[in-house]
Amino acid sequence: MTHPSHYVAISETMGEVPSDLRYTAEHEWVRIDGENLVIGITDFAQDALTEVVWVEWEKDEGESVDAMESFASVESVKSVSQIYSPVSGEIIGFNDELMDNPASINEDPYGDGWICNIKASDISDLGGLLDASGYAELIGD
Repeated sequence: MTHPSHYVAISETMGEVPSDLRYTAEHEWVRIDGENLVIGITDFAQDALTEVVWVEWEKDEGESVDAMESFASVESVKSVSQIYSPVSGEIIGFNDELMDNPASINEDPYGDGWICNIKASDISDLGGLLDASGYAELIGD
């Protein structure tokens, strides 16, 4: 399988790692748009979970979240995983489409399967995130 140049090439079993995103060691991805962030779980994480059957919000829109605080959980046929905020900030939106189609996380983890939007209160929190190469190295170990 060939990948566009905006992906870091890793093995087929580890999934794709888009180079324009940042990553946590807990397998969340972050798309940065100024102070606003879109957050989801990586292709590697959705593959490990297997079939996602349920998503639950643990916070409400407008609530504050601390860096590395859980704000949602994703349940699969295999397990339940917490989703953590990579930064402190305010939750400004959830992907409510996941309520009707949680499998979007499996089908399109970097697109329609996004989970949450957060407005960062301190953008410097992003300094601790991994770039695509760092994340690929993490999951390649």
